[in-house]
Amino acid sequence: MEIDVYQDTICPWCRIGKAHLQRALEEWQGEPVTVTYRTFFLNEDTPPEGYDFAPYMRAKGGGRIPLEQFFDAPRRAGAAVGLTFNFEKIERAPNTLLSHRLVALAPEEKRQAVLDAVYEAYFEQGRDIGDLGVLLEVAAAQGMDAEAVGEQLRGDVAREEVLAEARMAHQLGITGVPFFVLNGRYGLSGAQPPAVLLQAMKTAAEGVA
Repeated sequence: MEIDVYQDTICPWCRIGKAHLQRALEEWQGEPVTVTYRTFFLNEDTPPEGYDFAPYMRAKGGGRIPLEQFFDAPRRAGAAVGLTFNFEKIERAPNTLLSHRLVALAPEEKRQAVLDAVYEAYFEQGRDIGDLGVLLEVAAAQGMDAEAVGEQLRGDVAREEVLAEARMAHQLGITGVPFFVLNGRYGLSGAQPPAVLLQAMKTAAEGVA
């Protein structure tokens, strides 16, 4: 079974959805499953230097919702699956192109761990994952060659790959993430509970329309 997961590296629900999928996979007793994480940009117009986080998030809420209220639901959902969200540490709302390229450059066997490390750097440590230096530290911590990765990220390596994935997301009509595509036919939106993901996997495996 093939599962494509469209996500953005600054999306708390994507991180939660990844954890839910992992729990579903631990219970799955069917055919082998290959999971591929693909690019989606929540805001493709974010400048390379990013935005100040708090004003940016207030604007997203229309200025009507206190930030702590805005963050309460992902905090609680994350805690339920062992994830910590320290939104108060985040200072920059980054452009995520470089972080997606880093994930794409990771060896296949390291890719999910690198994605988890990017999530952790942003959501737990409050680091700017739009900053090349931060991403190279993440890469090195995950056993990647930081010097080689730096050369690749300073150039255009994997740029077109991630942009093509983002374009595909739009072609598929995806407007929010996480979004799960099972066997290229079945779509599921949102950080669904493991039980819902399991049922979707069973449906996909059976080929039921």
